[in-house]
Amino acid sequence: MSFDRHLADIAREFALWTIWRSDAGRWWATRHHPLSAAQREAGCAMTIDADDPESLREQLRDQESRAGAHEPRAGPAPP
Repeated sequence: MSFDRHLADIAREFALWTIWRSDAGRWWATRHHPLSAAQREAGCAMTIDADDPESLREQLRDQESRAGAHEPRAGPAPP
């Protein structure tokens, strides 16, 4: 699969991230929105990198899992 196809597939799967490949051949992702303090404490990163597309996907899944566990949740609706 071409690297353009990998980029497009990963970008579709992780819409809250900007995905790119550097001139040096590394794969990168940066979040579109800032992290909360709780997400930073949970090990979330604003930008991650990997050697190949599948490694980047694995890291993105891990990051989304960490962030999701610490997203603010809406409380019950007022009466």
